[in-house]
Amino acid sequence: MPGLAAPLIAWYRDAARDLPWRREGFGAWGTLVSEFMLQQTPVNRVVPHLEAWLTRWPTPADLAASPPGDAVTQWANLGYPRRALWLHRAAVEIRDRHDGVVPRDVDALLALTGIGDYTARAVAVFAYGDRHPVVDTNTRRVLARAIGGRAQPGPPHRRDLEAMEAELPADIAEAAIVNAAAMELGAIVCTARAPKCEACPLAAQCAWRVAGYPASEDRRRKQATYEGSDRQTRGAVLKTLREAAPAAVPVFAVIPEWPDAAQRDRAIDSLIADGLVEADDDHLRLPGHPSS
Repeated sequence: MPGLAAPLIAWYRDAARDLPWRREGFGAWGTLVSEFMLQQTPVNRVVPHLEAWLTRWPTPADLAASPPGDAVTQWANLGYPRRALWLHRAAVEIRDRHDGVVPRDVDALLALTGIGDYTARAVAVFAYGDRHPVVDTNTRRVLARAIGGRAQPGPPHRRDLEAMEAELPADIAEAAIVNAAAMELGAIVCTARAPKCEACPLAAQCAWRVAGYPASEDRRRKQATYEGSDRQTRGAVLKTLREAAPAAVPVFAVIPEWPDAAQRDRAIDSLIADGLVEADDDHLRLPGHPSS
């Protein structure tokens, strides 16, 4: 068994958090929805939204039958609302191309809107039990430290998958556990800013620890400040339209007191360009709802 696998498996069986998508029988659709929501959104915010989403739309066909604006409304405050539109489009594609069943094949998953290499592999491994390396930001940090001896990983690269593949056991079930364990370790122990090395199952063999924790260049992309940003403005516009849905709102009545009128107009224009908002006769509404 590869060097990291045995300690990761033993640790994960004792320390893994009880999360909905890890429970028996959760299903491929639930796994796909959870992966969309978990992109750039913390787990504790995702869980209640995920449960509400799957109660309302338990299958891809159920979501596909609803207007895309309903998906944007249900997305609420999860952030990056284009994910809601992409998930709706993916549901339509699953209904139309795959008879309503989330595909198992990685290439078929990659052909769906909004799905990248990580999400496709995560669905194939965690929902269907196939054997692939699955690499997210947390996994990349664990590999960089435990194997590469670096404090932070470099930019994402295809070699990350190769490095993770080298750590997977031949056994399919054990390989899935190692994938999940590496992500979990990076999320709760081998964190970016305050790693808990005393609690790490890889401490004895971690190249970064053995080398004395040398600093390395942090090339992670820095997220822009939210307060006062265009992103905050877009969120305020969408909040107004969600609260009014399915009705339309006159343009003049959408966050009229926003301190920067040009920023407000820019946010509205960008939301229309992204397909998150529809404009008609000086009114705005979420997409897919009929004109009043």
